[in-house]
Amino acid sequence: MSQGYLTTHVLDTARGCPAAGIAVVLYRVDGDTRSLLARAVTNADGRTDAPILGTDDFATGTYELVFEAGTYLTASGVAPEEPRFLDSIPIRFGISDLTSHYHVPLLLSPFGYATYRGS
Repeated sequence: MSQGYLTTHVLDTARGCPAAGIAVVLYRVDGDTRSLLARAVTNADGRTDAPILGTDDFATGTYELVFEAGTYLTASGVAPEEPRFLDSIPIRFGISDLTSHYHVPLLLSPFGYATYRGS
């Protein structure tokens, strides 16, 4: 039985604050197939209210988090472009250890982003 789980967090590095209200979608990836697992929206702390993938569904494999950043950037006052430079941001990663907490944060600005495996 798995003890691991997956969380995420979005920080607006241009404004120096958590990014609230960003829709986040989680997929499991098998070859060319993506299967929807979860949808969430970041809260006032830039986090989802619960793990985006809990222990009951946690499994090894390839996953993709998609952050809908464009709507957030527009709402936060960043002048819209057509098309926006950053809109939907996919981050594909692997889970190999069923006993670990995987934390995949997004550091966001209007023209760049970064991620890492956090704790």
